[in-house]
Amino acid sequence: MRTQFKPSSLGSLAALCLLATACQKSSPPAVRPPPAVTASQPAQREVVEWDEYPGRLDAVAMVEVRARVSGYLQSVQFKDGAEVKKGDLLFVIDPRPYQAELDHAEANLKQAETRLALASNDLTRAERLLQSKAISAEEADSRSNAKREAEAMIQSARALVETAKLNFEYTHIIAPVDGRIGRKLMTEGNLVNGNQGQSTLLTTIVSVDPVYCYFDADEQSALKYQQMTREGKGDNMRDGQVVCELELANEKGFPHKGVLDFVDNRIDPATGTLRVRGVFPNPSPDRLLQPGYFARVRVPGSGKYQTLLVPDLAVGTDQGQKFLYVINDQDMVEYKMVKLGPIIDGLRVVREGIQSNDWVMVNGLMSVRPGAKVTPKREALAGTPVPPLAAARQ
Repeated sequence: MRTQFKPSSLGSLAALCLLATACQKSSPPAVRPPPAVTASQPAQREVVEWDEYPGRLDAVAMVEVRARVSGYLQSVQFKDGAEVKKGDLLFVIDPRPYQAELDHAEANLKQAETRLALASNDLTRAERLLQSKAISAEEADSRSNAKREAEAMIQSARALVETAKLNFEYTHIIAPVDGRIGRKLMTEGNLVNGNQGQSTLLTTIVSVDPVYCYFDADEQSALKYQQMTREGKGDNMRDGQVVCELELANEKGFPHKGVLDFVDNRIDPATGTLRVRGVFPNPSPDRLLQPGYFARVRVPGSGKYQTLLVPDLAVGTDQGQKFLYVINDQDMVEYKMVKLGPIIDGLRVVREGIQSNDWVMVNGLMSVRPGAKVTPKREALAGTPVPPLAAARQ
């Protein structure tokens, strides 16, 4: 059975459709709320700019311990890798042959002294006899020459005794400096050579306190450090030397404090850099700084000054130019070109472009454009108090 629509019903349906279409056209489009962003006022701090360099630690003194006399190595008196003091006994070479040489030289000296005494007595008698014409002048001269010869033999014998004493002392090899000793390169029972140019290397010693750190600085930086040293004043100086700081590969915050004590006398033409050296204390018992370690060293590149700092993520780049987004009192985004400095303690130095009371966007930069309205959440940077305006508007 078919349903038949009346003309009046069709007219009502058409009217409802027209009304719905009119209502749809007259409703306003949905408006998106302003994007939520985070803003902070720049931190105001007294800072120092630091120049950082890779460096390598080196010992102040490094000594190769070598044999100075030949013979069989009798004993080793140290433990590999131990710290030794100047004068500590390290090795003993069989001293018996050198003791015998010393005894022989001392006996020769006594014999020469006896000959001198006899020649002196003969000369005294010859002088008395010459006065009484009992001997000839030629005989007197002969006895005088014999005395002078005996005196020369005394000097020669004494020199041989001193040489024998030195050789005997060289059989006991002692540490020439304080420091950390390496491993023994020869063990007991081996024959060592003490001849000059062919002497046997027995071990090495490196000093451990203080230590050097060498690094290469560009010409401008080296000239700056030299000028600071000449002026010899300011917070970056200690006893007329530029301070510097160092950290090892597993350290943070540059915990080791030292001073620059040397700048090389010529630029390396291959690299255009100048060798610079810092000296750092390395107290016991830790002795953390070991010769040969790589490290990072930093040197103050400026004096202390007041500046503004912002998080580095707040900085944008526009065709090589750096900018910050600042939120004004109407919560509108403003575009400000800035001149930046280095990063210090995780924050970027802003030299020019903003004021201390500006609210800088630190989050949401990609979702806004200059002139756009935003919903800011004002927060203080780490370590700075929340301004009253921020607390009131949150």
